Amino acid sequence: MTISALRQRLNAGEFIVAPGVFDMISALSADRMGFPALYMTGYGVSASHLGLPDAGLATYSDMVSRVDTIARGTNTPLIADADTGFGGLLNVDHAVKGYERAGAAAMQIEDQEFPKRCGHTPGRRVVPIEDMCRKIKVAVEARDSRDFLIIARTDARTTLGVDEAIRRGEAFAEAGADILFIESPESEEEMSIICSRLKGTPLLANIVEGGRTPVLPRERLEELGYQISIHPGSAFLAAAAAYKGIYETLKATGATIGSNTPIMPFSDMNTLLGFDKVWAFEQRHPERD
Repeated sequence: MTISALRQRLNAGEFIVAPGVFDMISALSADRMGFPALYMTGYGVSASHLGLPDAGLATYSDMVSRVDTIARGTNTPLIADADTGFGGLLNVDHAVKGYERAGAAAMQIEDQEFPKRCGHTPGRRVVPIEDMCRKIKVAVEARDSRDFLIIARTDARTTLGVDEAIRRGEAFAEAGADILFIESPESEEEMSIICSRLKGTPLLANIVEGGRTPVLPRERLEELGYQISIHPGSAFLAAAAAYKGIYETLKATGATIGSNTPIMPFSDMNTLLGFDKVWAFEQRHPERD
């Protein structure tokens, strides 16, 4: 699928639900569900790839290689987290070119100071609004295609309040951002205010179970005025719970018999990973006569 598919869906007024993906099992599983987009989560990549918190420790190389792997292995447009753009303006230029070349359909950059933090954790500080607007202008200029979308995120709400977050959203739209991401509003009322005051540019809601923002159904998000919802943590939180459950049973009993943790049939995993293609190839081209 071409990267233009995501812009076409937005232009048509479609609401985009994008599940979080962080490795190829999650990406392949979500890709087969028929979602309009996938969201490559920085938290999930940092956790699954490095075993580290989302605290600015994953590098550009870590992230762009995961973009490339996921984009090549799936058919669904990929929205990819790029943290702060990995540095200054030259880094942003380099990151946009790299993410677009790797196959992403959209790239998210944020206005946090480096080192950045997960948007639903404390301790986040933001750069001056002018600095972020320069990053957005560089990002827009750096892309080869207008269909590669630039998502501008502000983390100002937590420390500077809703009004400042909205002011930044307005400035980011003026700088050329295709999608606005006002991170971590803390009530449905705040979400309503954001949507009522930021019109004309698609708005993205970040839905994190256990995070700072209310978990609302798609219908309510649409009513408020959002056009995209990302769900970065749902899959890795479920996966971590499953790991814990199955390992506890194995540790306690030496086997998985009787475990309450659902286990995918081995045959289904083989199908997900494409073993049928391997076996068909080996039938056509046996190693020995």
